[in-house]
Amino acid sequence: MAKWCSDTYLDKFLEGIDDCTLLTVCSAQPTTYAEASSTYALADIALTAGAGNGDYTIANGDTNGRKLTIAQQANVDIDTSGTATHVALSISGSSTLVYVTTTTSQALTAGGTVTIPAWDIEIADAA
Repeated sequence: MAKWCSDTYLDKFLEGIDDCTLLTVCSAQPTTYAEASSTYALADIALTAGAGNGDYTIANGDTNGRKLTIAQQANVDIDTSGTATHVALSISGSSTLVYVTTTTSQALTAGGTVTIPAWDIEIADAA
């Protein structure tokens, strides 16, 4: 018997992530909103929540399933010097940390800017 899940329900998971209104570049893996937005924060930028509103797009996955693409964020001000190792997505109004991923390690210097390339989160089809 084959396994199957409707794209509608895969999208619902991704729609929970696209509620995020804050993207933060961090110097370590945050496990709380406070760590993501303050303790480990090197640079941050406000995002517009909701797929199709500019910062997020939901589409078919590269191989199968579905994906959420987070748009490139160019020339983001660096607030604190340190080595970027993680990127966090949070909902700033509710102080909720939603998603954390690793990034290519890069030294950042306060007063400069950093460009965060487009990246995606994929969910594979049921298998």
